Amino acid sequence: MKTRTGIIRDFDSKTLGVKIGLMAVYAVCGLVVVVSLFPVFWVLMAGFKDLREYVSSTAILPETFNFSRYTGTWTQLNVVRNYINSFYAIAGSVVCSLFFNGLLAYGLAILKPRGYKTVGRLVMASLLIPATMSLVPLFINIQRLNMGGFFTPLWLAAGASAFTVILFRQFFESLPLSIIEAGRIDGCSQLQTFFKIVMPLSKPICVVVTIFTINGVWSDFLLPYLVLGHGRWQTVMVRLFIFSTQQTINYDDLMRAVVFSMIPPIVLFFVFQKKLTENIVTVGIKG
Repeated sequence: MKTRTGIIRDFDSKTLGVKIGLMAVYAVCGLVVVVSLFPVFWVLMAGFKDLREYVSSTAILPETFNFSRYTGTWTQLNVVRNYINSFYAIAGSVVCSLFFNGLLAYGLAILKPRGYKTVGRLVMASLLIPATMSLVPLFINIQRLNMGGFFTPLWLAAGASAFTVILFRQFFESLPLSIIEAGRIDGCSQLQTFFKIVMPLSKPICVVVTIFTINGVWSDFLLPYLVLGHGRWQTVMVRLFIFSTQQTINYDDLMRAVVFSMIPPIVLFFVFQKKLTENIVTVGIKG
């Protein structure tokens, strides 16, 4: 028999007061779930309606569940192409985020060269600067370097995240230095120590950073819109905005387009929910 752990014991759960308290907690949690999921359910049901029913009917459920409306909007938007573009943006961003942010944190937490405290303070101070303030100079530099029209600026932006550097630094500082010193004694260079010892020991924080990066890049709109524009490399969010500004757009098609943009984050959450929760707790304890 599996032993349960928690602040409420099996013996306590048999008392009337504890039972009432648990029922109240379950009721509140159920209400929160309903309130959180209702907008998603409403958008999904609205996608089954045609324009006449969408405008005239106030019912949540559609008159008929016609999946051809979803397939028609899917073909009209060419969602597959935009999914592939978003995948390119995410893949490069994850690699740059793990490599560049992890490498800087490795220097601040383990190598500690001269002036590392000043660099650490500058990284912390950069968190005080709103992202919108740095957007204009960032875009100007992108144009001067003639880097627009492709994903490279998005990848490099993901590799310059102060928040991610702090996460990596806190985790690296909790690693046993004896293992790192043993690698150096065996002849590993600093880069070999980083790739062969530090990063394999840092799988929990790498998973957390990867999931955060995927979610951030997928939902990002402004920078991809400025960098990619109306070219062939539009991500899902950019395509959704351009589609919503067309004069011939119908609101029922827009609802279906919103559903397509929500599918990957929802799938990602359900697939990695347990892993993400476990790793966040582990990182918090070790930090």
